[in-house]
Amino acid sequence: MRSTLWVSVILAITYLNFWPTPVDPQHWDSPNHSGYIGVFRQNTLLEELEFFEIAGTHGPEGLALSDDGMVYASSGEGWILRHNPSTGITERWVNTGGRPLGIAFDQNSNLLVADAFLGLLSIAPNEEVSILANQINGSPIKYADDVDVGPDGRIYFSDASTKFGALEFGGTYEASLLDIIEHGGHGRILVHDPKTKATYNLFDGLNFANGVAVDVEGRFLLVAETGSYRIIKYWLQGDRVGQREILIENLPGFPDNLVRGQNGRYWIGLVAPRDSTLDALSKFPWLREIIQRLPHSIRPAIRKHSHVFAIDESGNIISSLQDPSGSYHSITGALELDDWLYVSSLLESKLGRLDLSQAGMFFHEEYP
Repeated sequence: MRSTLWVSVILAITYLNFWPTPVDPQHWDSPNHSGYIGVFRQNTLLEELEFFEIAGTHGPEGLALSDDGMVYASSGEGWILRHNPSTGITERWVNTGGRPLGIAFDQNSNLLVADAFLGLLSIAPNEEVSILANQINGSPIKYADDVDVGPDGRIYFSDASTKFGALEFGGTYEASLLDIIEHGGHGRILVHDPKTKATYNLFDGLNFANGVAVDVEGRFLLVAETGSYRIIKYWLQGDRVGQREILIENLPGFPDNLVRGQNGRYWIGLVAPRDSTLDALSKFPWLREIIQRLPHSIRPAIRKHSHVFAIDESGNIISSLQDPSGSYHSITGALELDDWLYVSSLLESKLGRLDLSQAGMFFHEEYP
């Protein structure tokens, strides 16, 4: 009996220390998380959301507004959905055959799609789907995540991880967890020029490259680096062209999509709050690898906390909207219309909307 116990212990130790895993965790210093204080102190403003059914789909992860005032959304089933803000009706439009995430319209009313399985796509108004880019210099685009268009027509999009592809590793959520636990800097920002059909690397070394948003004048690009809890500003014009800086860091959660709003605002969704265990293990790569060998049921779990916020181009917090209960959770971002703020989600089976008619509730005097 005792020998059997010792054998079991030895096998368990051997498994936890030597069983192969797909991750090779790297050492990094996570910033100290101070919690929901200051401009990010908790509130319940997102409890005011109203909801719309999304044609039997789930995960309306990306949102875009067409010239005719329709709201388009991507879904987990591959459908691009079309929502009428006046009637509240949502219908299925086009299925990409993959997993569409970030979406944006170009100047010719084509819907650009960052499809995590297929690459950068374009859907014409006549519903014809074409692949703009699925590789760069022989390197496959494994996890196209978010997309935006500059005033010159260039298309900026993120390849979240060159190592943990969404299709190869079981889906967008599963692959994102692997990339974040490894923290190996596999994310990159790509640019596609529709005039030359060329796609090139703008910069890389990011820990899960996620949301992208281009300044309306094309002066800079904002990027959400999910695994490092920060927003990066990359200069496209001016004296600092080609340089990047940290615009805002030490966020209270994992930043996802970035969407241009009105009056110089940029909306950012925090898909989940920070995890104190994950932060504490940033300096201990070998422990993160051991945790990866544990059953999913006893690994650190992601908590539900609904949160979307807006910043200006200097990184000042303009608005912070939350629901600590997480009743509408896994928020990826927001799309601002004149009267409504549509809120997207990675996992929900409905689309959220906030009435902005009482804008003073959401843009407080204390914010710039």
